[in-house]
Amino acid sequence: MTIDTTTETVGRGVVAPYISAWSAEELLPCWFMEVPGRGIAYIDEQVTDRDEHGVLWARMSWAPRQGRPVLGQVHPLRHRQVMRRLHCQVCNGPADRTGNGVLWLLPDHREDWPGWPDRMATTEPPVCLPCVRVASRMCPALRRGAVAVRAGRYPVVAVRGGLYVADRIPQVIGDELIALTDSRIRWTLAHNLVRELGDCTLIEVADLTK
Repeated sequence: MTIDTTTETVGRGVVAPYISAWSAEELLPCWFMEVPGRGIAYIDEQVTDRDEHGVLWARMSWAPRQGRPVLGQVHPLRHRQVMRRLHCQVCNGPADRTGNGVLWLLPDHREDWPGWPDRMATTEPPVCLPCVRVASRMCPALRRGAVAVRAGRYPVVAVRGGLYVADRIPQVIGDELIALTDSRIRWTLAHNLVRELGDCTLIEVADLTK
């Protein structure tokens, strides 16, 4: 989710999702090596560089709310945190949850296939109820049409990140969504965690913002 911070502020602070990267933050220079049978690794790898699935994650400096939010770019660690904990991507509080499931706010693509968004993989973390109004009003993609979704199932199934190939020094060949069951996951430097939505119930955004 990208919030257009040129149009609105709250108090003295710029409104931006918790997961957004800021201009004072930058991807840290890293050197990779190939580990036989394991894929890519940092030369100076630390335990915290991999998640519970053994996936290697991109490193970015930590300076939230310093400078301006970088539109369209997320901070890998903050994104990983909220997706894993099922927290709101805007405020980092617990996402809204009822008996019908956890709340997501998505661009409205109901015409894509019958039963959308069941079986859809998403890099968008969930949201809490108070953040629905500000997100639907300030995110350009959502202003073109948004729908709230309660998902009863939402397993972590993949990551999005840079795919590397073996070389004298491993080389990146593209940005892809790689399933955790794909052998190429060993050659992926993740920056987004991906969940698959299932048992979905659609809700009109207006019904949540009354």
